[in-house]
Amino acid sequence: MSAEVRPRRQRGDTPDTQRPECHPADVRAGLADLAHLGRAPSGGYRRFAWTREDAELRDWFTGEAKARGLDVAADRAGNLVAWWGDPDADGPGVVTGSHLDSVPDGGAFDGPLGVVSAFAALDVLRADGFRPARPLGVACFGDEEGARFGVACAGSRILTGALTAERAAGLADADGVSMAEAVTRAGHAPLGPDPEALGRIGTFVELHVEQGRALADLGRAIAVGTAIHPHGRWRLDLAGRADHAGTTRLVDRDDPMLAFARVVLAARAAAERHGAVATCGKVHVAPNGVNAIPSHVTAWLDARGEDAERVRAVVADVAGEAGAVTEESWTDRTPFDPALAARLSALLDDAPLLPTGAGHDAGVLAAAGVPTAMLYVRNPTGISHSPEEHAEDADCAAGVTALTAVLRELAGAAR
Repeated sequence: MSAEVRPRRQRGDTPDTQRPECHPADVRAGLADLAHLGRAPSGGYRRFAWTREDAELRDWFTGEAKARGLDVAADRAGNLVAWWGDPDADGPGVVTGSHLDSVPDGGAFDGPLGVVSAFAALDVLRADGFRPARPLGVACFGDEEGARFGVACAGSRILTGALTAERAAGLADADGVSMAEAVTRAGHAPLGPDPEALGRIGTFVELHVEQGRALADLGRAIAVGTAIHPHGRWRLDLAGRADHAGTTRLVDRDDPMLAFARVVLAARAAAERHGAVATCGKVHVAPNGVNAIPSHVTAWLDARGEDAERVRAVVADVAGEAGAVTEESWTDRTPFDPALAARLSALLDDAPLLPTGAGHDAGVLAAAGVPTAMLYVRNPTGISHSPEEHAEDADCAAGVTALTAVLRELAGAAR
């Protein structure tokens, strides 16, 4: 694998006596390269797994890697890693990066900021003449949001075996297309775990826009992650009877939308009661006609909290209202390597240590035994999974500077 990184952009000269840093324009330009891909009328993004938009994003990633002389390796789970150095000969390596897919009408920073920042950090290291003692990789994980097939972090879960190939293949989107069919149409071989690819990752560091506003309140631009709160998704199937909206008396109706309304209110009340959060953000109604009483409602509950007991209590309360719920995914509390987090916090001027309620590929790798850390970049409003998601240029540049320092520390300089 190649040993030289050739940055695509050069923005001015840096004096020999000064260590180069990321310019705010570098991150802005990288995100601008992606701005047209999967753009929705809302101003947000619809970048779903194994679609045309997904293919365009993968092509962008590969182009950025090749412009820098990096070798791109695709694993059996559909993830990409661009390597500076040879992880098979000199690894395992230090890997950074994130994902490029989105939730429906998601923001521009969730995922892409981590990938763009990873490439920018490598550019800064090269401009400084740095030669890593360990291989460095930039990762682009597939299907992190789970927006199409319903299971978050599918790429990293399949890679590690946390999501079996059989279950993944059978997952279906809203149109009934299975993941196996979508993968085949995209020209990829059937998905499956890849222990060899996983073994190349000696340490993983994911930079991500903060999905909350703790840093704004603290007056800091960068934080180091400590853990991911327990979280899960449950499906609710509420049966009724289809009928005419204009001729059926209220007393004669069996309308499952009423049950769904009660579930939404029960979820909110249960979350408040148990000190957790709960959301019913996705619903399918059949037959979905404006003048027809529904025959069936399928809804999904997302519940999260600081500990598993709180989350399970919320779900139990909702199940008591709905009759039954089907667990589709569950992730227990996932701590990041505490020694690594403390080391990076000290390296970054005692950066705050923060847990999060958001799931990430970093959490999946941590659960699989990979030493893992996360860096968060300040989000001034805390809004995420929305077109209004934002991070200031200066904070994004500070994120690259922090990531550069972390990669320099973890990869070490070649002698």
